[in-house]
Amino acid sequence: MSQRRRTFISSVGTATAIGLAGCLGGDGGDGGGDGGDGGDGGDGGDGGDGDSGPAARIGMVYATGGLGDGSFNDQAQTGAIRAADELNIEYDESQPEAVQDFGSLQQQYAQSSNPDYDLVCCIGFLQADALTENAEQYPEQDFMIVDSVVEADNVGSYVFGEHQGSFLIGLMAAKLTSQDFSAGAGSTQSDSASVGFVGGVEGDLIGRFEAGYKAGVKHAEEDVDIQTAYVGDFNDPSGGQEAALSMYESGADIVYHAAGNTGTGVFRAAQEAERFAVGVDRDQSVTKENFSDVILASMVKRVDNAVYTSVESVVNDNFEGGAVNTLGLEQNGVEAVYGQQLGSEIPQSVKDEVSEVRQSIIDGDISVPTDPENA
Repeated sequence: MSQRRRTFISSVGTATAIGLAGCLGGDGGDGGGDGGDGGDGGDGGDGGDGDSGPAARIGMVYATGGLGDGSFNDQAQTGAIRAADELNIEYDESQPEAVQDFGSLQQQYAQSSNPDYDLVCCIGFLQADALTENAEQYPEQDFMIVDSVVEADNVGSYVFGEHQGSFLIGLMAAKLTSQDFSAGAGSTQSDSASVGFVGGVEGDLIGRFEAGYKAGVKHAEEDVDIQTAYVGDFNDPSGGQEAALSMYESGADIVYHAAGNTGTGVFRAAQEAERFAVGVDRDQSVTKENFSDVILASMVKRVDNAVYTSVESVVNDNFEGGAVNTLGLEQNGVEAVYGQQLGSEIPQSVKDEVSEVRQSIIDGDISVPTDPENA
């Protein structure tokens, strides 16, 4: 039976980690949406420990935007769920409302002694500053962070080859915008060859998506215009819709987003304009099924593997603090996944070229830039 527990903290002012300890005992299904946990019944008073207890207790601090984004946070949670099911661990999870909540939530897990958390997972690069301080303040607490490097002996850092996966998306987009292409609810405009990129918060990380995408477009050796915009938020669908609509109205056929839940607005705009979009982090033609008729593909980022691997290392007592783990195309950390509904409509010649270029990147024959200025 899974040892998973789901405790939600909306903000720092809502609950503390000490309060979480009370939530673990006698948890008969907490309304978090996973009724499969609800019948533990006779597990005893400590949240299903039984005689031996869980293999580890994990604290999850998600990125702003929260669960249900069909993207980054949900992908991270998938790794925690898998760890609970396969490794006999328990986890609690927190959903910050703002960046300033990160530090306090990290501290709450680190300070807790009942339960004592073996690992605190910090999801998203915006947590790096807070974690840098907390890692020093709590040297006995192990942490992991996704999408950034924190140089501390008690922090495992997981970064991805977003630029590599985005290169493949850019190549595909350039090839499709340069021809007459119709599928689902979208079509390309015959009088223009243009694509767009919508980012969430501007910075080095999202810049890697943009850089790879632009480089992939240029590698196609087609005359394609590239439009870019940053909304400044990972949880602003209206802003994403406005930015993407502007691009479609300016001739873009395909808009790729790296913007969390803001990207939902990009999909809405694609349907409204009868053009195409590309998702990120998960296969969004599945997680955002209502938009599958305009989602050509998604640049999937295996945040779930990073979470699972870090938890597994704790369970196996071989957690490496200070290590930087890089997951690119070669490590299956990123991949371009065609949409469930539209993927079969993409010409095989385009897919073949994407596949060939993917191998060239892995072989080192193509070097993908990480800075948009060099793309």
